Amino acid sequence: MHDHRRLGRELDLFDTDPLMGAGLPYWLPDGAVVRHTLEEYVREAERGAGYRHVYSPVLGKRELYEISGHWDHYSEDMFPPMKLGGEEVVLRPSLCPHHALIYRSRSHSYRELPLRIAELGGMYRSELSGVLGGLTRVRSIQLNDAHIFCTLDQAVEEARAALALIRRAYADLGIRAARYRLSLPGEGNKYVADPELWRRATALLEDVLEGVEYEAVEGEAAFYGPKIDVQIVDPAGRESTLSTVQIDFHQPERFDLHYIGPDGAKHRPVMVHRSIIGSVERAVAHLVEEHGGAFPAWLAPVQLVVLPVAEEQYEQAEKVVRRALDLGLRAELAGPEHGTLGARIRSARLVPYVAVIGEREAADGDLAAVRLRDGRRPGAVSVEELLARVEGVVRTRGAELWAAA
Repeated sequence: MHDHRRLGRELDLFDTDPLMGAGLPYWLPDGAVVRHTLEEYVREAERGAGYRHVYSPVLGKRELYEISGHWDHYSEDMFPPMKLGGEEVVLRPSLCPHHALIYRSRSHSYRELPLRIAELGGMYRSELSGVLGGLTRVRSIQLNDAHIFCTLDQAVEEARAALALIRRAYADLGIRAARYRLSLPGEGNKYVADPELWRRATALLEDVLEGVEYEAVEGEAAFYGPKIDVQIVDPAGRESTLSTVQIDFHQPERFDLHYIGPDGAKHRPVMVHRSIIGSVERAVAHLVEEHGGAFPAWLAPVQLVVLPVAEEQYEQAEKVVRRALDLGLRAELAGPEHGTLGARIRSARLVPYVAVIGEREAADGDLAAVRLRDGRRPGAVSVEELLARVEGVVRTRGAELWAAA
């Protein structure tokens, strides 16, 4: 059973320091590579699905969150306001209000809808010290978030498309959903008091989930509306939410959002919230535990390690590394100064591809003895073939490291 907290430190992915504070991990170079690659993957997937990316500040005036409803329903999870002149500003607990303001800043025609805006943005939650742990519960969160402003008739199809994006991402990442949950409101004043809002949004999400096996659970909704939660399970059997899709009538009303319809009149849009991988922190934690640090080749911090057997093969090994880097691959050289060949091979056990350059390979000038992470040894192949195969697997995000010719 893999624990991402232990593995993350052993593999030099992330760490913490008491001077930075609990729940505020920092990313080491290899962890930063995984994070950056994951973020670029999400941006690419979103661009292909018609999303436009924005940036918004991590601070907002208290009044912003009073309008959105966060201050009334969510303030216990927010950091205290900070005085700034005569105003109070807050570290944002959510990106939704900022995206509502971005939409509101320009007039929109029905011809522009659906308008899909996405952001990988920071947000902050005032988590209690007792629940903090590794990357799964943190106070500083990098969230893969997006909001689709659309007509009522478009909402179900947009939410279904968001679920399809989530499924595709899980396949590429080598993870799976444990179950789908329709999260509904529970008792108490945690939720917006508008029965008609909840009825309409719930009915739409039930349409989205048609043909999908799911469980309806009370008490897990967002304060402003129901949501579809995509649940994952860690090796210890603990369940958590990674991805979400929500349909929201509340914030368009609170921020007085509108578009101009074909009749020339103002109409209220529907706001679909969706997150493909949720927080980057929780996604990486799950990937570490799911794969035991042996990430898919396209996501691995180092994709190819080149090992010269002796100093005499060092120059040839350097040439191989340079060729790999020119192709955009993440390659490193581990020479004899790092120990015996056996020790270096063991150190590279989580790297998808290992290329050994011995006397015979160096004499040929274009050979490498290949070892794969799964234990297979394709043997001596040309460097050109090796790099072409690695580049192909990385580019296509393939699961098979060395397909039969």
